Amino acid sequence: MYCQLEHANLSVHDIEETVRFLTIAFPHFRIRGEGMNGNGTRWVHVGADTTYLCLNEGPKDAKRRWCRDKDDTGVNHLGFAVDDAGAIRERLLAAGYKEGLVPQPHPHRKRVYVHDRDGVEWEFIEYFTEDPDKRNDYAK
Repeated sequence: MYCQLEHANLSVHDIEETVRFLTIAFPHFRIRGEGMNGNGTRWVHVGADTTYLCLNEGPKDAKRRWCRDKDDTGVNHLGFAVDDAGAIRERLLAAGYKEGLVPQPHPHRKRVYVHDRDGVEWEFIEYFTEDPDKRNDYAK
């Protein structure tokens, strides 16, 4: 059975800032479309031809953010499989974003976590093998 996540729909505090973060991480991303929601707030689709993120304008004073706390519910982070996690890390840190969790080294993958300006943590994961057993080895 074929399955691919086509998009995620997120409410953000600052659409322009989130678009900036994503296009620094993924220079091939572009705004695919944009418009207004029925309640008068803006939406933007940013991504590539086959995958994107729908960003909806949320309240600027909203207190709830994505949740890193394992004692709460909500989105912890989104993870993207990439071909060069280190390069994405360097571009984002050079643009002033802050590094998040620094995981232990793993022989079959490299994970990089970076916080956007809202404090949301994003994961970029580079696999060093096509072998699913090695990619999914959580013992190391």
